[in-house]
Amino acid sequence: MLSVRNLKGISKMNKDCDIILMGLFKWDGPYSSISIAMAKEFAKRNRLFYVNHPYSYKDYYVELKGEANRSKRNNLSRTKNSYKKDEKVGDNFVSVTPPLTYPINSFSKGSLYNYFFKKNQKIIAQSLEQLILDHNIKDYILLNCYDPFFGHQLPKTLQPALNIYQSVDDISQDEYTAKHGLYLEEEAIKKADLTLVTSSELLKLKSPFTNNIHTLNNAVDIAIFEKALFEDFEKPEELKSIKGPIIGYIGNLDSLRVDYNLIKKVAESNLEKDLVFIGPINNTEYKEIGLDKLKNVHFLGKRPIEALPPYLKQFDCAIIPFQCNTLTRSIYPLKINEYLAAGKPVIATNFSKDIRSFKEHIYLSETEEDFIKNINKALAEDNNELAKQRHQLASSNTWSARIEQFWKIVEKYMPEKATN
Repeated sequence: MLSVRNLKGISKMNKDCDIILMGLFKWDGPYSSISIAMAKEFAKRNRLFYVNHPYSYKDYYVELKGEANRSKRNNLSRTKNSYKKDEKVGDNFVSVTPPLTYPINSFSKGSLYNYFFKKNQKIIAQSLEQLILDHNIKDYILLNCYDPFFGHQLPKTLQPALNIYQSVDDISQDEYTAKHGLYLEEEAIKKADLTLVTSSELLKLKSPFTNNIHTLNNAVDIAIFEKALFEDFEKPEELKSIKGPIIGYIGNLDSLRVDYNLIKKVAESNLEKDLVFIGPINNTEYKEIGLDKLKNVHFLGKRPIEALPPYLKQFDCAIIPFQCNTLTRSIYPLKINEYLAAGKPVIATNFSKDIRSFKEHIYLSETEEDFIKNINKALAEDNNELAKQRHQLASSNTWSARIEQFWKIVEKYMPEKATN
């Protein structure tokens, strides 16, 4: 139960409120994520403490071995938090790495799992308590972004004024996260004062667990991505040998979302064009079907988000070649507004209700044949006026707009809680 004292303290909202954001994706990790994007935007006005998903003892001794990870290992402790600023974000931001936890996801649910689960919860509770004391945090909002594995036990010294859980993907569709994450997320939602979801499908899936649920879609850091439309850049070195039209993709290349067979058909049907993929790869499927052997397909690996505009500038069109499955049905993709902010024509599969909301502005494809035809149609029809229209649409879907929406939800919700 929230205290009225805390609620009144937070009524000033975005001017005075500290935010502790627990994120599944690490601040210095290879993936861009909604938690990182929101943290950057919050930190423009609030003190924002980004609590990274903790490393486990297994991570310490297995995943982080070797000279390349020496600095990460040196920053990890069995008993204390590690704090790090980020000059690019500003003085309001602190990245928090909690002490090491026990690797228990491989355990089946039972007494052994429950024992170490409680120990992990205590470690994180003590980590949050240390954070609160070290930074003199009084009233704060706790926002858990898609990390239901931690945060179930909160510090007794100071409860949050508002406990928010945010669901950003259908957690049941990844074997690793589903094993314990599915029921833990349900528990986290039931314990939270407020739940946020990023898509229409997630709203439907999570509504049975709470009445206090709202949709907060993904968005774009428009100051970064509109550079591809309005600024000039030297052609990146990796693209200088490419002479023909470029079909581009930015984002994580996983096996659960990306349709590699579709990509192969696109490549084989457009030999005079080049496909360029920018983002981390965490599977081998693209090699198994021979995509890496095609001369007009280029995997460039991950790039920092700030480094993307020169590459996007060279894209003649951008694609979202997602599979149409249970997981993608719950996705409002980060990249849709990023592509549109850059003014690029977008060709996408018809994977979700949320992607269909863009149907007047993108080339939505029902079949593989449609997808291939739409690439040529998009290239033929593209012009400066259409690019400006796409940018205008993305301008209404910025992270600053989403955070304003966040505060409106919180402001409307909290007086209702204060009367309970």
